[in-house]
Amino acid sequence: MPTYTVHAPPRRKGETASAPERFLFVRDGFYFWAFLLAPLWLLLHRLWLAFIIYVVGFGLVEFGTTALRTSLNAHFMVAFLIALLVGFEASSIWRWTLARRGWTTLGFVIGEDAEMAERRFFAEWSKRATNAPADPTSLSGPKYSLPVRRSPPSPSDVIGLFPEPGVQR
Repeated sequence: MPTYTVHAPPRRKGETASAPERFLFVRDGFYFWAFLLAPLWLLLHRLWLAFIIYVVGFGLVEFGTTALRTSLNAHFMVAFLIALLVGFEASSIWRWTLARRGWTTLGFVIGEDAEMAERRFFAEWSKRATNAPADPTSLSGPKYSLPVRRSPPSPSDVIGLFPEPGVQR
């Protein structure tokens, strides 16, 4: 089942919190259209810096393979591998651009499709909002406690496969 990351946009003037209808769900996985038409996919999703890096990088690689006088098969293989890389890393490129623009990653959710992922996320999100404590001092941060040890440590406490000191093998 696909995994989606949930991103909240930066707050607008006068907003106390980001509007939920502006949240963006980015599917993790292979993007076929990014593989097939990488420059158009980057432009469609307004990934301007990634588009510039792609065009410059692809141009340099093509210039290098032409300067080395490689065969047509090598040109095709290099272009295919670059397209494959873009297809697999499209979601990471998209997330990187969102983070650079100030979007906040709220979490991830698993769903059969984007609509199911949205339903699951907002169901859990609204449940947490209704169960939020009324006392704001309890939101100061997580409270940690030390682990409880039932008995005093023995001199033979060994972690892993390390031998005890002074014992013959």
